[in-house]
Amino acid sequence: MNSLGGIRSWPASWRSTTASMTTTTESVRKVAQVLTVAGSDSGAGAGIQADLKVCAARGVYCASVITAVTAQNTRGVQSVHLLPPQFVSEQLKSVLSDFEFDVVKTGMLASPEIVEVLLQNLSDFPVRALVVDPVMVSTSGHVLAGSSVLSIFRERLLPIADIITPNVKEASALLGGVRIETVAEMRSAAKSLHEMGPRVVLVKGGDLPDSSDSVDVYFDGKEFHELRSPRVATRNTHGTGCTLASCIAAELAKGSSMLSAVKVAKRFVDNALNYSKDIAIGSGKQGPFDHFLGLKKDPQSYRCSAFNPDDLFLYAVTDSRMNQKWNRSIVDAVKAAIEGGATIIQLREKEAETRVFLEEAKSCVEICRSHGVCLLINDRIDIALACDADGVHVGQSDMPVDLVRSLLGPDKIIGVSCKTPEQAHQAWKDGADYIGSGGVFPTNTKANNRTIGLDGLGEVCKASKLPVVAIGGIGISNAESVMRIDAPNLKGVAVVSALFDQECVLTQTKKLHKTLKESKTEH
Repeated sequence: MNSLGGIRSWPASWRSTTASMTTTTESVRKVAQVLTVAGSDSGAGAGIQADLKVCAARGVYCASVITAVTAQNTRGVQSVHLLPPQFVSEQLKSVLSDFEFDVVKTGMLASPEIVEVLLQNLSDFPVRALVVDPVMVSTSGHVLAGSSVLSIFRERLLPIADIITPNVKEASALLGGVRIETVAEMRSAAKSLHEMGPRVVLVKGGDLPDSSDSVDVYFDGKEFHELRSPRVATRNTHGTGCTLASCIAAELAKGSSMLSAVKVAKRFVDNALNYSKDIAIGSGKQGPFDHFLGLKKDPQSYRCSAFNPDDLFLYAVTDSRMNQKWNRSIVDAVKAAIEGGATIIQLREKEAETRVFLEEAKSCVEICRSHGVCLLINDRIDIALACDADGVHVGQSDMPVDLVRSLLGPDKIIGVSCKTPEQAHQAWKDGADYIGSGGVFPTNTKANNRTIGLDGLGEVCKASKLPVVAIGGIGISNAESVMRIDAPNLKGVAVVSALFDQECVLTQTKKLHKTLKESKTEH
């Protein structure tokens, strides 16, 4: 079996015949898969629930084997019920014989018998990497794994682990109670733990006293790395260990090297801690935060979470050069276009510096949201993410639509420029929400832009399973001819010069809106 970036390969044996058969078809897409073997947190802040949320946030499929059921909330753990080892074994056999897991991540393994059944099943159904988070004590102080498991951890589990992720308390317990209160002592502990057999040790220093930084020590047997970040002042630290370990597992499953996976996971936790520091769920410590970074969003402020094709009716595309010509800001231009009747705005700013563009985009987002109008960014996925725009529009030479979708998530709008029926079909297949087709007529906003004419527009509309907006050289004089095309999925026109290369954007937008509305009604 192949190894992941130097991660340990397991002995020869594989999945069931059925699982092997499902992956032989070339059309089947392989998805990175993680198995988490841990306890259930009824408060959904740690354990299995945290692992599932993290893997989903990192774009990885995660299955679960539950070792214990807890009664807990944000205040602490009230009760723990261990599942019978035989039932844990049945869960393991069930999923390991079917799925092709890249990585197994362990959390709460509260008895030697449960560790034993895990070891046996991993021997029967090997995977590419094992991430061991030696969960022993909850954030609230409740003991989740007693001293009886320490010997089997040391002698049997750690030697086959690719990485272990103990915090300083857990590292101390594994080493017989040694004191770990400084970074130097963390380094010494990491070295001692590495001698027990794991390929990599990550000692987490979140509980270090008197430290303004969060310091984790990484040791691979040759080199130490001190991973530092500013400590976030928050009580919402429940589940940090589960979050970090499952993020490492997810990144390894996607093919990252070990050190890279650990660095990504640490940034992920830091960002989530900082983002959620003022969120309150329950009356105590919550966690693990808000992995989709969505809890702060006000759902009432998002008109475009479900895309309405009729929004394409009058699609206004900005141009910084034109705004400069008429000595007006992009914010003023967008506001005037919306007040004149524009139903969707696209910011296309080819010459603006990134910093300036981002600030302008943030201001335009506020204006558009206050008027219930969607705002899209042309080409710049980074700007769209940073300003939380409603989506993006990309061209054929830009980032592929399926990759854009993976970055933006399921709720954002994605448009793509298409000149041919083949491109229109591909846009639908890749997950676009609409297509912009043209240039219909010659235009001076794009050099050497091939026009497709009204006939070409009609062919694209006929082939497209998506709503279409026509673009290119369209204005008041020819907008009616465009809207007369016999194509139910032609939802509007996109214009640049017709609005923004005019002295009064408001007046021109009103005129064009009236023309389009009348032609649409007649048609």
